[in-house]
Amino acid sequence: MQTVTETKASRMNGFLALVMLFVFIPIDIYVLRAGIITNNTAILWFFIPFTLFIVLWIAGFTVVQPNEARVLVLFGKYIGSVRDSGFWWTNPFADKKRVSLRIRNFNSEKIKVNDLHGNPVEIAAVVVWQVVDSSRALFDVDNYVQFVDIQSETAIRALASEYPYDTQAEDQPSLRGNVQEISERMKRTVQTRLEVAGVTVIESRISHLAYAPEIAQAMLRRQQAQAIIAARQKIVEGAVGMVEMALRALSDQNIVTLDEDKKAAMVNNLMVALVSDREVSPVINTGTIYQ
Repeated sequence: MQTVTETKASRMNGFLALVMLFVFIPIDIYVLRAGIITNNTAILWFFIPFTLFIVLWIAGFTVVQPNEARVLVLFGKYIGSVRDSGFWWTNPFADKKRVSLRIRNFNSEKIKVNDLHGNPVEIAAVVVWQVVDSSRALFDVDNYVQFVDIQSETAIRALASEYPYDTQAEDQPSLRGNVQEISERMKRTVQTRLEVAGVTVIESRISHLAYAPEIAQAMLRRQQAQAIIAARQKIVEGAVGMVEMALRALSDQNIVTLDEDKKAAMVNNLMVALVSDREVSPVINTGTIYQ
């Protein structure tokens, strides 16, 4: 495929061309008047092509708005682009195609895809993009706006299938837990796909992420169970450390001497008090009446 690169088109200041037009028109009128008065056919024949020249001169005027480009095509050949805003005069035979250089948003619809574990999820994203090469946007793809939409949606689908929705492993990235990383990856992926159209991606981020409705309740219960298990593991690890610290402190400071049975009973009581999810009422042993 032949790639077209944007170049700067030849143009003239439109106000200067307008002054020249105001000079051409009186000359044309004077030639017509002289030909009629003198009944000189040769002068009248000069009037006709000069009038056509003035009409073509008027066709060369164009106005370029800010953040807009005019792509000039002369008989099927690209001859340059006018990016500078203002009033310009260009080749009157050239077709002047308008290309917007403004920043745009692509808001994708909610797409249902399977994540890395095969779970159906709904995902949507926002892609902020801008045309940086007007010629490539116009000639290298059929419709650059539609091209951005389709390629962005394809990149979102591909990216969502490479990550799990959520994970308990700290070293494994997920769609829900690593939003910034996923957004940067999405931006690079979309940029690679859109470069052929002369488009740059300014920002890309996930705007919606959820399990598909048919599994949402089941996955919510699984997440809750996983969270409870993870919390319990942390509580048990902390309780074991606290019991170990208490036994060591009692032994080091010679507060009380415990045999293995009493240590086991103390460990049992401490673990129940520390791990229980309800308030525990301690039982205080004050001794026995039988001495």
